[in-house]
Amino acid sequence: MPVRVAVQMDPIATINIAGDSSFHLMLSAQARGHELWYYDVKSLGWEAGRVTAEAAPVSVQRVAGDHYTLGEVRKIDLGRDIDVILMRQDPPFDLGYITATHLLERLEGETLVVNDPRSVRNAPEKVYVLDYAKYMPPTLITRSAVDVRAFQRKCAKDGQDTCAVVVKPLHGNGGKAVFRIEADGSNLSALTELFGQVWPEPFMVQPFLPEVAEGDKRIVLVDGEVLGAINRKPGEGEFRSNLAVGGYAEKSVLTEREAEICAAMGPDLKARGLVFVGIDVIGGKWLTEINVTSPTGIVAIENFDGTDTGGAIWDAIERRLKA
Repeated sequence: MPVRVAVQMDPIATINIAGDSSFHLMLSAQARGHELWYYDVKSLGWEAGRVTAEAAPVSVQRVAGDHYTLGEVRKIDLGRDIDVILMRQDPPFDLGYITATHLLERLEGETLVVNDPRSVRNAPEKVYVLDYAKYMPPTLITRSAVDVRAFQRKCAKDGQDTCAVVVKPLHGNGGKAVFRIEADGSNLSALTELFGQVWPEPFMVQPFLPEVAEGDKRIVLVDGEVLGAINRKPGEGEFRSNLAVGGYAEKSVLTEREAEICAAMGPDLKARGLVFVGIDVIGGKWLTEINVTSPTGIVAIENFDGTDTGGAIWDAIERRLKA
């Protein structure tokens, strides 16, 4: 039975269709005969108890430069006119993002939103992961350079007095604004001042893990079950392995520790309505993030493994619609 699908995403004209997970999900939905609509989160509204958006019917094809066709834009009722919403715009996870989750939450009982907006709001990537701290490297959340220096001393190994650390914003994405601070703490004061001026929230600090040179694994879970994984390796002159900053992907399988991590969190992900999730693990053992806002990686997994990743996600969505 055809499903009416609205995709809330970043401008469709500028996406990279070769690796974009949202576009891949749209292609998969279209192949199943589902009806596709596209809208920008900025058009979300509410009136007289109804959640609306300025949306257009859309068809997609894997042709670079000619990958989509939009119909006439009109205001639609996201509760009455749509069966499933894919909430796929990229972070930052700011007040605009949070407001969108509050509006979409009002569709409960009418329209299925993937991922569940309440759970997305309550599970930001670098905060929700603290629920699984036993799988994480030593971690500090602070605004204080003094605290960071003490943390560097505490994490020192091999007879050193201090250790190099990585500092990153709590609500960043794609490896943006991630900095490495050497063991001598050079530029630490300036960096903490900068973070304090740009972001109202504290930042996260972790030891620099040399294992990142061997890759940062992205594991995709669908309804709490492992769909597949890729190993992302840093590009030349980089320590960040995110594909968005020049990293590259290679085929990968799970270690025993990674399988344990997935098994530990899988039931909670499913219970929270977090259908499509990507977790990041370094060195086969260190969990660093749980990505729930707009996870990626399914195209690379499909290319390496020959699996139907988009189809697996739609199977999970359709099961929820029938439940």
